[in-house]
Amino acid sequence: MAYPVSLFRFRMRQLPWLVALACGPIVQAQTVPAQQVALGASTLREVVVSGSRSEQLGDELPASLDVINAKELEEGQIRDIRDAAKNLPNVSVKRAPARFSLAAGNTGRDGNAGFNIRGLDGNRVLLMVDGIRVPRSYVFSANAFGRDYFDIGLVHRIEVIRGPASALYGSDGMAGLVNFITHEPADFLRPGKTLGGQASMGYSGDDKGVWLGGTVAGRANEVVDWLLSTRVNRGQGLANMGTNDAPNADRTMPNPERDRGGSLLGKLVIKPGGGQKHTLTFEHVDKKASYNLLSAVAKPPLAATSTIASDSYTTLDRSRLTWDARYRPDAAWADHLQTVLSYQTAGSREYVFEDRNTAADRVRDTTYDEKTLQANVQAEKMLRSPGGWSQKITYGLDYTSTRVTNLQTGLTPPAGETFPLKRFPDTRESSSAVYLQDEFIANDWSITPGVRVDRFKLKADQAGFVPVAASLSGSAVSPKLGVLFRATPQWSVFGNYASGFKAPNANQVNGFFENITAFYKTIPNPALKPEKSRNIEVGARGRLDRLTLDVAAFTGRYSELIEDARQVGGAGVPGNPTVFQSVNIGQARISGFEVKGSMDWGRVAGGQLSTPFAYGRTRGKDLTTGKPLNSIDPARLNLGVKYATPAWDLRLDAIHRSAKSASDIDSASLVTPPATQFTVPAATTLDLSGQWRIRRDLRLNAGIRNLTNKKYWNWSDVRGLSAASTVTDAYTQPGRYLSVSLVADF
Repeated sequence: MAYPVSLFRFRMRQLPWLVALACGPIVQAQTVPAQQVALGASTLREVVVSGSRSEQLGDELPASLDVINAKELEEGQIRDIRDAAKNLPNVSVKRAPARFSLAAGNTGRDGNAGFNIRGLDGNRVLLMVDGIRVPRSYVFSANAFGRDYFDIGLVHRIEVIRGPASALYGSDGMAGLVNFITHEPADFLRPGKTLGGQASMGYSGDDKGVWLGGTVAGRANEVVDWLLSTRVNRGQGLANMGTNDAPNADRTMPNPERDRGGSLLGKLVIKPGGGQKHTLTFEHVDKKASYNLLSAVAKPPLAATSTIASDSYTTLDRSRLTWDARYRPDAAWADHLQTVLSYQTAGSREYVFEDRNTAADRVRDTTYDEKTLQANVQAEKMLRSPGGWSQKITYGLDYTSTRVTNLQTGLTPPAGETFPLKRFPDTRESSSAVYLQDEFIANDWSITPGVRVDRFKLKADQAGFVPVAASLSGSAVSPKLGVLFRATPQWSVFGNYASGFKAPNANQVNGFFENITAFYKTIPNPALKPEKSRNIEVGARGRLDRLTLDVAAFTGRYSELIEDARQVGGAGVPGNPTVFQSVNIGQARISGFEVKGSMDWGRVAGGQLSTPFAYGRTRGKDLTTGKPLNSIDPARLNLGVKYATPAWDLRLDAIHRSAKSASDIDSASLVTPPATQFTVPAATTLDLSGQWRIRRDLRLNAGIRNLTNKKYWNWSDVRGLSAASTVTDAYTQPGRYLSVSLVADF
């Protein structure tokens, strides 16, 4: 079966160069905005959309959220989702080294696998682009496809909600959500100008990556604005602190790797009058990686089936078309009305070749695809009473339908199987929902109840699938209640109760695999229930002249958590194979707190001195077994010193990662006893960065990361690694490296 092609074919690698050439002759001087030398992290005194599904000041939301704005994306040289999470409390991204083989282990197959928010990861975190859901991750047996369907070069702002989001967004928002807001023409068009844009290029030493991007925006007339943005990048594998370059399983240096990618964003904004605004968006992202899997090569003496060479090639692409229409009916039932219609295709492919000693060579060619139609109608109404109360009512309908398919083919299939085959049946996953939120505002108080009712269906297609394919349906009610009290003009406190849920996916319900020679199999489970959560959070915000401060504490209980590939029977012998299945395992509790903000120390020698900071700590326990939850990251402290002048700024950041000790790990669920899980020691690293505003329209950003060349590990990358392993250095993070970028506005 041919791998699905993108919606459009074009030579993307050439487009940014053409855009950059077009930008060069028309670069004009512009005044440096005052916020260019503003201090510290974003204080959230800006409009966000993810917290309430409508535009609202971040400080007015009774929930914890982070905003990474365009200035922070540029100055931090944030290139991918891994970079985006590095300064956010209780947020991380897994990026394990590519150390897998054809049929064993999935370490590093999924690249930047996805976000972990407050101890939950994978598909329990909802990811969106402009409010449109992106594909889920797919992990089954040795296959793993991650969720890095983004190009930060197309992104103007990232909004992160920490805590359940199901009351507004439905399934998958158990832990929170991350919404990537793409560029708009207005972001680049100054008042009175009909053309504007930006060109940029950069280098990062952690993967020897280079990138080039450009954006052009224009105003055709008073009705029509347009935008075209693109970026290409090239790189190698992520560096580590390993020193063994052996071409076999002893290797600790990264396997040779080549990465390349491209992206395109096009927007047409039409404002015909009468309060209408129509935005047509096309977005395309594709990424490719090739690996020489030296770490999969066997050491002598060789058996017949020993691997003597192995290569892998992976691709990932996503394309979407979206129509976003906004109206101002000014009617009794709505002041504002929004309709969204979006169609998205996404696909992942992994091709692995294995050259074996004397046994037949093997090939695995695996694809996973999603095609999604998403529609939404949402209305807002503001009501004001004579007594001083006001209400902002938000209500709407959501509908999502996704066609999920997979296929595996190749050479020399497992005993008892014939290629091509499916690991789960082609499936139609659909969800329809109605939601309502009512914000009551009176003087210093805001009280916001809300509820969402979801109905989901999973309909499997039996064709091409050996076991009996099961369908599944269900519903979920997700209430929430938020309270915000403005104690003084500088201080506010908030609290919220929120519930979340995640419906089972096609692979969990119908995943099947059988190895008749090793006597084990994975079977479907049509009786799976949705995962559920109930969470309480309290917090405070301070907005003083010199200090911005956000503090939050949270606790949540989770039930019906789904554990994939749990052993449910069998002895692993002929006639009684070991049986694995996705099952609901019981309850868990997660609690923690977060502190973030910035202290402005005032003017020093003509510049402003400030100290940004963030700290997050989470603890979790499986209430069924009493053991710790392994998905919980160790506590992390970010502490910086920033000196800013009108022409340049300099910043030094210390990042302390606490240890992951044996008492915080359920070792037996990660490695087979008597082996024990590798524990991660504490580590502190330093990053030095700065920006030089060469001209009013030209900026140079540079940084030296891991300034002291510290060897350290991230916990999420080493889960499942034995303490007795001789290749632990292969899992270390990059040592000292340089990053630099040049940005020009016009």
